[in-house]
Amino acid sequence: VQADGTDGNCVTFVLHDEDHTLGNSLRYMVMKNPDVEFCGYCITHPSESKINFRIQTRGSLPAVEPFRKGLNDLMGVCQHVLNTFEVRLLPQDFRDLF
Repeated sequence: VQADGTDGNCVTFVLHDEDHTLGNSLRYMVMKNPDVEFCGYCITHPSESKINFRIQTRGSLPAVEPFRKGLNDLMGVCQHVLNTFEVRLLPQDFRDLF
């Protein structure tokens, strides 16, 4: 959902079947980008598994770019945690199961 009167630098993304787990961690990753002026999310209602995720950027950078970068960076962090877990905490016999 793009805000009225903007050129794509202020967008609210609706993420279905998600909650605070993705919302807060993605907000953290997106806010690390210096071109992002505002980033926040809200849960529409406790009985709905949907979040509204809003990004506003400085200048002419489209909001979809830091959104995409934030998702990719978050996937990289999750993959690093999984790899570290597998190497350090799982015995060799169990690693082949995953």
